[in-house]
Amino acid sequence: MAVPDRRDAPVAGCTRREQDMKAFIEFVVKALVDHPEQVDVREVDGERVVVFELRLSQTDVGKVIGKSGRTITAIRTLLTSAAAKQGKRAMLEIVEPAGRSENAVPAEPKPSAESAPK
Repeated sequence: MAVPDRRDAPVAGCTRREQDMKAFIEFVVKALVDHPEQVDVREVDGERVVVFELRLSQTDVGKVIGKSGRTITAIRTLLTSAAAKQGKRAMLEIVEPAGRSENAVPAEPKPSAESAPK
């Protein structure tokens, strides 16, 4: 007896092509990151726009964005092309990982007029 593939399972509220786009995003991103088990793609469907929210480990965000944003731009380009084929518009957003603000490095304070050399 064949075991059903998870990708073939219907997702409530999704068309088959939207499932394919979501599976594409998961496949590509999981191949790029160190922690593929933390990759989560959620879909917010509108009438003409589908927004895919990508959540992943904070340490993997840079790998998905790539140098000068080239990797994420390439993924978005392919996603846009696939969506245009079915008459929709697709967007991919990376959702900030939880705890980002706690670990963020504070910006350097701007020198005040008093501390400026005279």
